[in-house]
Amino acid sequence: MKRHPALSPLSREHHGALILARLLQKDAPVYKGLPTDTQGKAEYAFKFYQEELVKHFEDEERVLKLVTGVESNLDLMIKTIYREHQELHKLFQSIDNHPDLSNHLDQIGKTLETHIRKEERELFPLMQETCNEDLMIKVDKSLSSQ
Repeated sequence: MKRHPALSPLSREHHGALILARLLQKDAPVYKGLPTDTQGKAEYAFKFYQEELVKHFEDEERVLKLVTGVESNLDLMIKTIYREHQELHKLFQSIDNHPDLSNHLDQIGKTLETHIRKEERELFPLMQETCNEDLMIKVDKSLSSQ
């Protein structure tokens, strides 16, 4: 399904987050210009979280508030996305003092990748199917006003 233009900004931001997700996993390939050691990956991950993901999650949640109440399956998916955002916040915030950093980064990478795939493959298509064009215009305006 082609992505609705209103959701394209969020979708584009997922690209960098997917690279981060793969980078953090134990079987990660080498990414040119990105760290290869555990401590470097941890520092990169936390910086990316602070500079990119926090705002991205806020943008998504602002959009999800706009579409809450449209359809019951969408509402269930929205609750799941909120829970996953909270879990990811906790995982990223505990990078600094985690005793098993390599396994923790692997868990973050897998959790983040699964989350993004769910949004791309389930949440966004469901939004496109259940939200009318007027609502998608509100979504677009919400994202472009930030």
